[in-house]
Amino acid sequence: MDSTIEVQGKQLKLSNLEKVLYPVTGFTKQQVIDYYVRIAPAMIPHMAGRPLTRKRYPNGVDEEFFYEKNAPQHRPDWVKTAPIWSEGNRRMVHYILADDLPTLVWLANLAAIELHPSLSLAKEITCPTMMVFDLDPGPPANIVQCCEVGLVLREIFEHFSLQSFAKTSGSKGLQIYVPLNTPTNYKSTKPFAHALAQLLEQDRPKEVVSDMKKQVRTGKVFVDWSQNDEHKTTIGVYSLRARERPTVSTPVTWEEVERTFKKKDANLLVFEAKQVVARVDKMGDLFAPVLELKQWLPDLKQLAASAGEQAEPISIAAQAEEETEEEPKAVRRPRPGKKTAKPPQARRVKRKV
Repeated sequence: MDSTIEVQGKQLKLSNLEKVLYPVTGFTKQQVIDYYVRIAPAMIPHMAGRPLTRKRYPNGVDEEFFYEKNAPQHRPDWVKTAPIWSEGNRRMVHYILADDLPTLVWLANLAAIELHPSLSLAKEITCPTMMVFDLDPGPPANIVQCCEVGLVLREIFEHFSLQSFAKTSGSKGLQIYVPLNTPTNYKSTKPFAHALAQLLEQDRPKEVVSDMKKQVRTGKVFVDWSQNDEHKTTIGVYSLRARERPTVSTPVTWEEVERTFKKKDANLLVFEAKQVVARVDKMGDLFAPVLELKQWLPDLKQLAASAGEQAEPISIAAQAEEETEEEPKAVRRPRPGKKTAKPPQARRVKRKV
């Protein structure tokens, strides 16, 4: 079944709407498109202006998929792109910018189920607007253990007067975001994230690992610091995931994280498409502060000092930061005791189709 529709003045031809993309639940391409239309008012501000990597499943989530960075040649002329130089490919890659609803619907029609935006805006690709910690549980650990580690991370950030925000990965884990929205670079954020992951590992060696090797992650939470990189992306907030069921990477409150850890119930943080639309209608966009809150990345030496005798494991990362002190966008630190601004509240969402 094909259909031609008009979305905000743009003509779109939709194809194979009845195709089942989630066989276990019977969730179709039409339902995928419908979800992205409904969630767009909350989602698009988090996608706009950011180079977007798509993970496409043309025959459904249990069939072959492929990643797509470069914009396809057959795209509509109104789809915006941004040229970003790729060192690995030694060429310019033209990334899609999902700046509006027609583009989001077009992507959904291509079975781009998962959307992975950059931590940077395309116009300033070397400057991340946020820092992310991807907490990935190694079985038999699950999101309950991720909640425990996430709460520890929140406490550390609060020590530096930084506010942090949590979302589910939509898969197995939990992701903690620290909004920055101030001048910085990946040569500062990545060593800081690595150092903090190492510090957590030393403090909680039975629960946390900062090493990517699969064999050392059994029963522990891998604190993936490496996503803080110009050449990597993380699953976008409100993106569907290609799991058995149409789960979504969903913003959650810290109270929900605490409740999940207390009750030891991983199902409390599993949200499917329909639930997420209802949550946004009721709670607004819990992730809105990530776009607006301005915070300064602390100096790695402050992190080492706060660790006291445990500072040794982060010395390598601290040296890495020292090597970047001459970067033009040096990191400005808050004065001791200085409080960060109160974050904006969750943004209420109005739908316009």
